[in-house]
Amino acid sequence: MIGFIGLSHLGIVYSLATAAKGFEVLGFDPDPALCAGLSAGKLPVSEPGLEELLHRHRSRIRFSAAVAELAKCDLVFFSRDVPTDQANRSDLDALNGLIDSVAANISQTATVVILCQVPPGFTRSRKSALACRGVKWGGQLFYQVETLVFGNAVERALHPERFIIGCADPRTRLPKSYADWLAAFGCPLLPMRYESAELAKIAINLFLVSTVATTNTLAELCEKLGADWSEIAPALRLDKRIGPHAYLSPGLGIAGGNLERDLITVKQLSGEYGAEAGVVDAWLRDSQYRCDWALRKVHALVLSATEDPTLAIWGLAYKANTHSTKNSPALALIEALAPFARVAYDPQVKLIPTADASVRLAGSALEGCRGADALIVMTPWPEFLKIEPVKIKAVMKGGVLIDPFGGLDQTACVEAGFSYHRLGAPAIGFSL
Repeated sequence: MIGFIGLSHLGIVYSLATAAKGFEVLGFDPDPALCAGLSAGKLPVSEPGLEELLHRHRSRIRFSAAVAELAKCDLVFFSRDVPTDQANRSDLDALNGLIDSVAANISQTATVVILCQVPPGFTRSRKSALACRGVKWGGQLFYQVETLVFGNAVERALHPERFIIGCADPRTRLPKSYADWLAAFGCPLLPMRYESAELAKIAINLFLVSTVATTNTLAELCEKLGADWSEIAPALRLDKRIGPHAYLSPGLGIAGGNLERDLITVKQLSGEYGAEAGVVDAWLRDSQYRCDWALRKVHALVLSATEDPTLAIWGLAYKANTHSTKNSPALALIEALAPFARVAYDPQVKLIPTADASVRLAGSALEGCRGADALIVMTPWPEFLKIEPVKIKAVMKGGVLIDPFGGLDQTACVEAGFSYHRLGAPAIGFSL
């Protein structure tokens, strides 16, 4: 049996993906209410395909808060999400507490894998600390880079590009229970020392950040020069040095938790070891500037021309297909527009994590923009594309539509009478 300890977003997705591959799975969490809800088919997180995955493979997975059950597992994953604090630094307290509380209940012959995102040095230090307490799992301790991406977690868990495996000694053959689990996913394996694997996760995210920052810089120039970034991106995808899967979509900076967490981690490590990381500071400054793109548009197009405007915001999650609002540009925009009337709508986020009670939450997208002077689409939810722009315009008072990600049909928006604005392209439609 394979155990997953910690049933947060990460643990739920990976335990169900493991059941889908035909393994018997135990999902453990010290929260009895959470386990009872999962046993009843109630998911505390939302991901495309996750509910279907649970119902299809429930016969192979059990959820339990009984720590003694872990002794039955010959392969165990620590799979609790590691949150970030207000400064976007990893908060490892809960993970450390979980490891300490269950370590003695795991079979001494079991293989244990830390699947959570942790900073370099964590796995080896935990191994040493546990050994001092007499905890030595015969099947060894490994670290594995998780591939969780909010909004696409199920697809990536079922069909990973590769598995990066941190080992005490990468030359040692993997235990059979772990090797069998890895083989079930049919992807390349990259064994390496603990610290290399821990840093590999950060390296991947920093290379992603460099692409995001470059894309946003050039997209802004497109807006000012009359070029269109969507026409340029295909040329880059056909360049072998960049490739068809490059992240070339303009955005509003670095949202979510993991990318900024890794930038902060590299800054801390560079300061500790006397290395230079000025480029990281530049990326963080660039991210803040990009986050304010919609605010600059609102000031130029609405606040400078309309007295006491009503502003409609569609989307609160930091991206589509997730309920997470961590570092959400939408929340930053709402806070910056505090003196003005704001109405927000999101298909999944039903509570704004802010003390500002003056923001009204609408029950539907059209209700959210009724009587508004401008509509700002901060999260490109698929349901927004299904709403005809002419119906949106009919309930609004003004005609400004700010759609950073191009989630709506821009031609239909212009035909409906909007002044339409998106990242990386010149404005189109009527002039105010």
